[in-house]
Amino acid sequence: MRHRFYATRRFLFPLGILLGLFIGVMFIEPSDLQEVPAQLALILNEYDFSLSLPALPQFDLSRVEVEWKRLLSQIPEPWKLNNDGREFQVGDAMKARGLTADHPVILVPGIISTGLESWSTTPEYRAFFRQKLWGGFHMISQVTFNREKWMSALLLDPVTGLDPPGVKVRAAEGIDAASSFIQGYWIWSKVIENLAVVNYDTNNMILAPYDWRLSTYNLEERDGYFSKLKGTIESLNFKWVESPEHGGGGPDWVENHVEALVSIAGTHLGVAKAMAALLSGEMKDTVQMNPAGEYVLERFFSKKERQRLFRSWAGSASMWIKGGAAVWGNTTHAPDDEPGHDHTHGDLIAFRDSSPVQTDDLDDTPPFMEEEKRHSAAASAFTKADAFPTSDSMPKNMTADDAGAWILEHTPVAFQKMIASNYSFGIERDEAALERNDRDHTKWTNPLEIRLPNAPSMNLYCVYGHGKETEQLTNFHRYASGPYEYDDSYTPISGAATCTNETECTGTSVRSPLDMPLSRRSWIDKDYTDESTVPKVRNGVKMGEGDGTVSLLSLGAMCAEGWKRKRWNPAGIRIVTVELPHQPVATMPRGGANTSDHVDILGSTGLNEIILKVATGVGHEVQDNYVSRIREYAKRIRWDG
Repeated sequence: MRHRFYATRRFLFPLGILLGLFIGVMFIEPSDLQEVPAQLALILNEYDFSLSLPALPQFDLSRVEVEWKRLLSQIPEPWKLNNDGREFQVGDAMKARGLTADHPVILVPGIISTGLESWSTTPEYRAFFRQKLWGGFHMISQVTFNREKWMSALLLDPVTGLDPPGVKVRAAEGIDAASSFIQGYWIWSKVIENLAVVNYDTNNMILAPYDWRLSTYNLEERDGYFSKLKGTIESLNFKWVESPEHGGGGPDWVENHVEALVSIAGTHLGVAKAMAALLSGEMKDTVQMNPAGEYVLERFFSKKERQRLFRSWAGSASMWIKGGAAVWGNTTHAPDDEPGHDHTHGDLIAFRDSSPVQTDDLDDTPPFMEEEKRHSAAASAFTKADAFPTSDSMPKNMTADDAGAWILEHTPVAFQKMIASNYSFGIERDEAALERNDRDHTKWTNPLEIRLPNAPSMNLYCVYGHGKETEQLTNFHRYASGPYEYDDSYTPISGAATCTNETECTGTSVRSPLDMPLSRRSWIDKDYTDESTVPKVRNGVKMGEGDGTVSLLSLGAMCAEGWKRKRWNPAGIRIVTVELPHQPVATMPRGGANTSDHVDILGSTGLNEIILKVATGVGHEVQDNYVSRIREYAKRIRWDG
């Protein structure tokens, strides 16, 4: 996940990419009770329930409110999510110093934090019109009672990456589009509250939401998003505002407008959860749920359904791992291996020979052929033999160089094409090639393949947390390997474009027309746990250093080392790295003032102090602060080949 904060000579620009699907803490206020009968009536009408229901009693809202206040009064103060005035303390302290708004602010929320609402007018989706399909109570009710139609509305065309026929979903607008995900679960609201204390309001603080499902290229093509942003200040991607071919302002635009960039918990080099979700529909958060929670999730939103959604959202692929083995290591060692380690982080994906076939995952496997050898032989004619091994062998462990190709071979052709036409995940060391990449939009989400802008007076601050066990990017899963199967997630949505031959699908493999299974089912080997090893493996997930979501290498390697090199920072932009130690209060649901969890850091005192200092013109007070070994790890990366 990427949280970025752009402070400019005229604007301050944060960008939050908050990966961690299905977050949910909802506190219902008394006023919400008035909506319950209407919501219930809508659901009954939509599903044509012919039930004889007794008349619902009229709520005495005054009595409900009295009882609600009595309940709240009995809740310990720490459990009130800081909604007792403490959320303004950072702003109050800055105001007491005489600091006030200096740079106007543009908040650009990131993946999953922007609310999405329906603008479809076709008959089957009219019930959703202007309703939030992502974020808010309406989303929860639709996922619970109307999941298939909700999914159909949010899926993108797998070939074009745009709206399917008859469907139109757009980002919500205004400050509230990303202040909270659902009621009671704040995202940017704590930052907004503190900025308001030092004289920010809707005249000098703008939230610019966007449809995070789209690739950056399609976001401009469909919505003109970056062109609109340029009109106010900065784009999601530096290169867009500089590129003349895309209506940018030329090589000096950033220098003339941008004072600083603050990257908050930035996923500069990728994030494990994105890779896991695209491959299997699973991640640490799903495999480490208790059995009851796992049953409910699978019952209402299965792995295959999650997988299908993730693969249609090309925007999520922006968090694919970057740099290959040069960054993440090989089968013998990795830059972030701990002293005395039992196994290296360099193995991105590992397989356990003793993993049993999980029969509960195979109940819906169709009876394709009688012998698995015939499956393997047939598949080998159309795919690499190593990608689909026979039943007599397990797949070999994979480094970052192997894993990306292997995952793509297990995904639909349309997804492969979308990746190839929008993204690049390598490392570029040739300065002439880096200069050419300024004009190649597929490179712009990979900091290893582009240069920072020509803005020598700009400051770049990297702020992130450290000290919470994190789903490690290298060897983050031990996948069991199941039998061959049809992948019904390849089935296109109604009316979607098709991709059936090599002319249309340049750079991708083409599915065989034969009626045979071409992939093995893979899942996280959640039964495998070993707390005695270094690093630990818990429920099939290897744990490492980071902020609970993003690994330390991804958070800090570019800041501590990569952007200190002229190759990627030719203008010599000043780089400041601030690591905030994770020191949560156990009795507080969101961790309190000193948490540095990937999402909750947005409400922490340390981060808000940095944001307000940059916003009010005293960013020079923010200096390097390291609490991890990132500088040591970053030195071990093969920056020079």
